[in-house]
Amino acid sequence: MKTRNFLTAILVAFATLGAKAQNPYLPMWEYTPDGEPYVFEDPDRPGEYRVYVYGSHDSLIKYYCGLEQVVWSAPVDDLTNWRYDGVIFRSVMGPDNRPLNHDGKGDVLYAPDVTMRVAADGRKEYFLYPNNQAWGREGMVARSERPDGPFEVCNWSADDPTRTEGVLRFDPGVFVDDDGRVYGYWGFSRSYGAELDPTTMATVRPGTEVVEDMIPGFEQDETFRFFEASSIRKVKDKYIFIYSRFTRPGEFGLGMSNYTLAYAYGDHPLGPWTYGGTIIDGRGRDVDADGNAIPTAWPHGNTHGSICKIGNQWWVFYHRQTGTDQYSRQAMVAPISVKVEKGRGGKVTISEGEYNSEGFMTEGLNPLHKSAAGLACYLTEPGTVGESFPNFFHTGSYVKPTRLGEQPEEGPYNQKIPYCPVVNNTSGSVVGYKYFNFTHTADATHPRLCVHLVPEGLDATITVMLDAPDATRGGKALGTIALVKDTPRWKKEWTIDVPNLKGVKGKHPLFFVFHSATPDKSICELHDFQFMK
Repeated sequence: MKTRNFLTAILVAFATLGAKAQNPYLPMWEYTPDGEPYVFEDPDRPGEYRVYVYGSHDSLIKYYCGLEQVVWSAPVDDLTNWRYDGVIFRSVMGPDNRPLNHDGKGDVLYAPDVTMRVAADGRKEYFLYPNNQAWGREGMVARSERPDGPFEVCNWSADDPTRTEGVLRFDPGVFVDDDGRVYGYWGFSRSYGAELDPTTMATVRPGTEVVEDMIPGFEQDETFRFFEASSIRKVKDKYIFIYSRFTRPGEFGLGMSNYTLAYAYGDHPLGPWTYGGTIIDGRGRDVDADGNAIPTAWPHGNTHGSICKIGNQWWVFYHRQTGTDQYSRQAMVAPISVKVEKGRGGKVTISEGEYNSEGFMTEGLNPLHKSAAGLACYLTEPGTVGESFPNFFHTGSYVKPTRLGEQPEEGPYNQKIPYCPVVNNTSGSVVGYKYFNFTHTADATHPRLCVHLVPEGLDATITVMLDAPDATRGGKALGTIALVKDTPRWKKEWTIDVPNLKGVKGKHPLFFVFHSATPDKSICELHDFQFMK
């Protein structure tokens, strides 16, 4: 059995409390974007299976990613029980046991991938492609006999102990086919693919060549529009290539964005490919009261992820942006359907997932449980969100990142598990959640809503709406919280009656609508809320 160190054990204990499978589905202090999900056998419980998610780790805070890669996992039959399996890889020392970098620090590790194959003696081998951002090590490969590592580099150069031998570059994706042949994918703006040598798992198979522009980049055509984030899956007899796509200006009624995951499919691992469509849009597309397309989440950002079948359900794994820059990304998930027509030329149809607050809790969140404000999946502002890389400029509500410090029990707001509040709630902002299952409160005789927030010195109101943020779109007011400017500016509880909730059953979205006579100034910080019978 793998031995975890003391800090990992502490994090496992906290993660058990903090990860409840809603979106984001990991604890809100964890920032693990670029998730690649796989179902592998549990090495400690033969015959049982877990879903493992491998991603980069936004721990540098002021830059993308981190110097380490971690893995989280959950039993396939209990996706509410996510476990932190610890750091699986760092790139610090070379094969000569000398530091790879002059400062003694490890390489920055971007979006990774993992693949598994069965060795000749029947043992399972796992290969990690950590996506080093360091000269000479972009094609690094590391091997382990466990899906949760640790992984050891297996493709060091025989001539230079600071380099590795391999063709894979930015955002690698690797796949072992049923016949044992191995394929690799990578690229930024232009896509590349190749058959790999199975003896190295890193170099091009002798007698074959790299396929350049495997699908067209976003400056090369108006359909595929590849940007980055190569990922590959095989379903039945079809190969599905998943990637970050730059939308066209005006497509979906919005501006150009690389915040979408799309897919292409084919009958061979290296194509030719047919464009399939969008799997998830991180902008949370919706329409306003006039029928115009709007983003209901960050309109800009990047994305990376893939699809995975767990039990009988398909899921798309991706990430969302939080805060005021691009460096605090959280893991997200949505249910999808995947349909494959077998036979040469058969069609692959993947439904588009919905940007939501539910995550794996597809029957809806329980309104009787306390919900952190940071679960919001619907955030509209009175103005537009500006961007000057890497910064976002919000005119209204956004999710504020919080992080786990050295003393978790001293986390923000005296919570043992830090969670993300929604801040900058200016007049005209809307904060929403999809979805709550109000069957849990349908029999309430005196339903109430308890909200924790920090007022910020304005006379203001917060209207709680069911189904839509305004009546013109079918919304129904549940109640109003009134704030006055001289209320002390510390965290306080407000409880209001919500009689219109009586008898309401099933799944419904919930919205908080903010209003004051003072524009451009935050009304409050929204921390959490809970319905009561």
